Order: sequence, then structure tokens, then C-alpha cells
Amino acid sequence: MVVAGDDALAHRLAAELRGVYGERVTLVVPPAQGGVRPPVVGRARATALFDRVSAAVNRASGNGGGGVTGGDDEAPERVVEAAELTEGALAYAGVERAAALALVYDDDETNIRAALTARRLNPRIRLVLRLYNRRLGQHIEALLDQASALAAGAAPGADGSRAGGNAEVYDASTTVLSDADTAAPALAATAVAGTSKVVQTDGLMLRAVERPPPGPGEVADPGLCTLALLSATTNDPAGADGSEGSGAQGPQLLPDEREVAAATGRGIVVLENVSYSGPQLNPGRGVVPWFGSLLSRRLRWSFAGLVACVVGLAVASMLVTGEQPLQATYLTLLDLFAINDPAIGQPLGRQVLQLCSGLVGLLLLPVLLAAVLEALGTFRSGTALRKPPRGLSGHVVLLGVGKIGTRVLARLRELRIPVVCVEADPEARGLALARSLRVPVVLGDVTQEGVLEAAKIHRAHALLALTSADTMNLEAVLSARTLRPDLRVVLRLYDDDFATAVYRTLRAAHPGALTRSRSVSHLAAPAFAGAMLGRQILGAIPVERRVLLFAAVDVGGHPQLEGRTVGEAFRAGAWRVLALDTATPEERRAAQESGPSGPRLVWDLPSTHVLRPEDRVVLAATRRGLAELLGRRPRQRAGA
Repeated sequence: MVVAGDDALAHRLAAELRGVYGERVTLVVPPAQGGVRPPVVGRARATALFDRVSAAVNRASGNGGGGVTGGDDEAPERVVEAAELTEGALAYAGVERAAALALVYDDDETNIRAALTARRLNPRIRLVLRLYNRRLGQHIEALLDQASALAAGAAPGADGSRAGGNAEVYDASTTVLSDADTAAPALAATAVAGTSKVVQTDGLMLRAVERPPPGPGEVADPGLCTLALLSATTNDPAGADGSEGSGAQGPQLLPDEREVAAATGRGIVVLENVSYSGPQLNPGRGVVPWFGSLLSRRLRWSFAGLVACVVGLAVASMLVTGEQPLQATYLTLLDLFAINDPAIGQPLGRQVLQLCSGLVGLLLLPVLLAAVLEALGTFRSGTALRKPPRGLSGHVVLLGVGKIGTRVLARLRELRIPVVCVEADPEARGLALARSLRVPVVLGDVTQEGVLEAAKIHRAHALLALTSADTMNLEAVLSARTLRPDLRVVLRLYDDDFATAVYRTLRAAHPGALTRSRSVSHLAAPAFAGAMLGRQILGAIPVERRVLLFAAVDVGGHPQLEGRTVGEAFRAGAWRVLALDTATPEERRAAQESGPSGPRLVWDLPSTHVLRPEDRVVLAATRRGLAELLGRRPRQRAGA
């Protein structure tokens, strides 16, 4: 496996492939990134990994323009330093012999250029690209797959020694992923519901919900199925947040029925709701009617008062003159607009009502003028950033609308949750989306006094701190907690040790408030690693500080699934079959050629259902479980 990148995702992905899946990895990084400490995937393993990589880098420091470390079977990974990802750098990294290449640079153009070069060097290599532009990613994916198919058709005997004469043995597919799209559902769900996790792909939505431990004599409702048992220290301010290596106190993923029944005092994570058409929209707060978007609240109340006056005058006219209701209302409106004849010679009551109607008509003129001016001002400022309206409450304050914040903002608006964005850069990419969605924005540095107050943080439901600076996110959370101690907060933190320390301290200081720390690279790396192994990862759901993956897997070629019943295929702590795709292989291929149309899934699978080789299933798996399930197949093919 070859991983090329220039930020945290590349190091975490390399550690994921090596530490979890046991793959041989070549890591291509810029020269300044060669000695960067990789993210952890298991504390002890990561420490040894860093020590050995650092030693190898030091040994290779005299290799001119590009350093190469490792290269033997004992090294945890081979590191290639390259300022640019040229054809020579890719060839030196071993792309011509690699099974898969992940291009996770932060720049889309760099990844596309390198992918085209790699496909030319090795038409059989499996490509995984990190692209922020989703529409462009679909075109690039189709283009690279077509290039691979043409190359295989033009030279069916090429690399016959590798493939054993079968061109279909190696999966040369192209997968385009976005770390922002992978992490956005989890970040948005954590801020909105606190304990809810959502994964959505091609119309499929999985909603996992944490439930408190059942009381004495109560039986926990498993929902559709039980995904995890939470840590015994979840409600303990001094406890760990389910980090790996926490032993019996940590979360237990994919437990069996016996383990669920035996667990006492531990919350559970269940799969509660599944929908094919996207998230369930909440028609409540956050959606302002079209009329209300043009007129302010005061003007709406003014119009309501005038209407009440007209109704009252019409009723009084009906009682005084004895006219029918419609005739009395007509006369009142004529008096209101001053187009009726004076009531000279008529009863005193009629004359008084005509004067009152004229007075109401005088009041109506400035109200109508104010409404017109306000509506014109609304249209004129339609392209400007909105300010948080007065009386706003129950909203989510989103700090930072960069790549990640923009995707989270879109997801929150899909859920119809009111949002107020805080951004220091007036040229941030997410401001255009905020303007089009008419989302209020506060421009200013969150470290300055008064910025959070302008975002109505004291009446907010949650704070999402998603800037790329850990210290800025922490400062924003601490400032918000001084204004509102029970505020729900979600921090984007990269360093794992720092995140654990922050989480424990904030939970101990504010035990009654929800605190969560999330890493985008931590959430995205499992999806990229699974795609490098040639399987479709639908999404990831965080369970405390561990990750549960949802993947679509073909049953054929997997002895753990093929020919077994759904009950027999379930392995506690590793994987569990959730749904069956009823589309035929021909229909799946036609859908891939014409575009994604959404899977046709059956969720109520009986435990006695036998899985056939041509079936495709959606399963939940731990990282190690998915590594075991997918890791055997390439070795069997290589041996064949």
C-alpha cells in the first residue's frame, strides 16, 4: 500500500493500514513532514512505530533530495520524502508494484494529477482519492475506471504473473472520498442530539442512539440491533472516554445477546431508525415562513392589530346600523380608505364609527409604507450576511466554516436546525453557502470579547468548534462555558493525548454538560483504509473514542459469510450482518454505469437466512473485524 499526503490524514491512514490491517505501507510526504509524529492507533503500538520511523529517518537524512527509510520487512513503514508527487517520485515509491494508492493531499489538483500518472504507470492499481469537489470527483472516478478497463482490454496478458492469468482477480477500481463528508454526519449529530450518530450515503441513513442503562427489573430495548455497550465509566467524571486499551471499562462493540443481558449499569448503542430517503426533517424551529422573511415581527403584529380593529369596527357597524355582515364590512372598508360619503344626517353612532375608521386608515398608511421599505431592504440585502435575529434560541453555534465546517453547516441545514456561524476570515469558503442558506454569520475572532455574545451563545443549544487550531477551539469552549456552564460542546482536536486530557478536565469541571472531542482524521482514516482494500465503506459511527464501520461487502470469496446463515455469520466484537442488498449483480453494474440510485436493502433478515455467494450485504464491523474479514482474501489470491 502506498499513501501520499501532506497532513494528519496521511500519517493516520498509514498507521491504520499498518497497525490494524497488517499491510506493508510506503508513506510519501513532503520533506518537512518526514519526522512528524504519526497519529496513534493503539498507544503502545504507535509509540514503537514512531520510534522506529524516527530512527529510520535519521539514518536516511543524508540522502540528498529525497530520503527513504525502511524498505525491509521489519520496518513498520517505508517513508519517501518528495517535494512534488512527480512520475519519478511515484515510481520510486513502488506504485508500479503496489496493490493500492491513496492520494490524500489537501489540494484536489495535486491528487488528480498524481492519480492520472499512477493509472498510467500501473493500470491495475486500486486508487483512493481525497477530493473536496464531489461533482468533479464523480467524473474523475469514471474517467480513471474507464482508463483501467481499456488498459486491461488492450493487454489481457499483462502482469499475468501477478494475477495468475485472471484479469478480474485484482480490483483496479477508483474510489473518491472526502474526509469532510465522512466526518460531517458524526460532528453534526453529536452537536444536535449529543448521543445520536448518523451515517448517510446514497439515500441510506443509519441512526445509532445511545440509551441509558435499564433500571432494576427493566429489559433494555435492543431496537433493530445492539451495536455497542458503553463504558462503565461513561457517567464518571474521572473516567476515560472509551479510549483503546481501557480494558473492561472501555466500550464493547457488537456484543452478543448474552453479553447484553449480563451488562448492568452500562448504556447501550442501538440502531434505532433506518430511512432510504434522507434524514427526517424537523418542521419546527429554524424554518421561517416566506412572509415572515420579508416582514419583521413588529410589522406582523401591527398588521394583526389593524385587522382586529377592522373586524371590531365591522361588528360595531353591523350592530349600530343593522346591516348584513358583508354590507357592514364593505362600508367599514370604504370608511377606512376614505372613499365613502360623509355620514351627514345619519345617526350619531354611524358618524362615530366613520371617524374611528378614518383614524385606523391613517394608521394603516405608515404601516404599509414601512412594510414596503422593509421588503425592499430585505431583497436588497439578500446577498449580504445576515446577523443573528433577536430572540434566537435553541440554535447551534458553528465556529469555523472552512472545509469541514461547510459540510457540517450543510448537514445541519438539511436537518433544519437553526445555526449561527462564527468566522474570522471574511473570505472563508463556507460564507457563500451561509449566504445562500440565509444563515446568520458573526464575523470576528472568537478570542475577542463580545463575539460569542453576538452569536447568542447564552441561549444556544450547542457549540461546534471546528477550526483547524486546537488552542482556538479550546479557548472558544472555555469562554462559552464561562457564559453558560451547561452548554453542550463538541471540539475538533487533532492530538489524541491533548483531546483525552481536555475531555477529562472539562467533564470533571462540568459534569452536567455534554463534552465531546472529535478528530476528523480519526473519523475519516477507517473509511479510506477500507476503500484501499477494495470495499465500499458507507460510513463510520464513533462510539466514545472508538469507531464502528458500516461497509457493503460481497459475500462471495469470504468463507466467514458464504454459505452461512445470518446468525452463524455474526461474530461478537468483530462484525454483524445488518441488511441484504436485493439488487442483482447486473442491476448493480448498470447502476454504477448510469449513476448511483440508492441501494435496495432488506433490514429484517431472519437469523436463519442463508447467505449466497452472489449476495451483497451491509454489515457493521470493528476496525479489527473488518481487517480480518478483508485481509484474508488478498493473501489467498497472492498464494494462488
